[in-house]
Amino acid sequence: MAGIRPGLVIVIALLLSDSIALAQQAGPPCTGDIKTLCAGVSPGEGRIKACIKSHLNDVSESCRDRLLTVAVTGKICKADVAKLCAGIAPGTGGIRQCIKSHVAELSEPCRDAMSGAAAGKKLLGGGDL
Repeated sequence: MAGIRPGLVIVIALLLSDSIALAQQAGPPCTGDIKTLCAGVSPGEGRIKACIKSHLNDVSESCRDRLLTVAVTGKICKADVAKLCAGIAPGTGGIRQCIKSHVAELSEPCRDAMSGAAAGKKLLGGGDL
């Protein structure tokens, strides 16, 4: 790997990773949405997650992209993808677009996973936000 900077290797490894835990770390893409859409909501007891869940259609494109990653790659949303997006070939971006157009029809567990990701909750652990 001579000639490739170590930082670039790490970025490429993260981009190629299919780790749902990485996909569900909301971080910066959803921080602004939480501050805007959930201003005045105190963290704890699932309040931030519930707030984001009620605003899934209102989040920014960058946050929505992160949440769609969770929906498309996560096991929790697998049945939703199969039901709502049957016949769409993976790897073309079609499944993401399909899920995006069917946010209102997603199952509660899938919506919970997406809103949990926006609130910064990891797949395993992470506490109740």
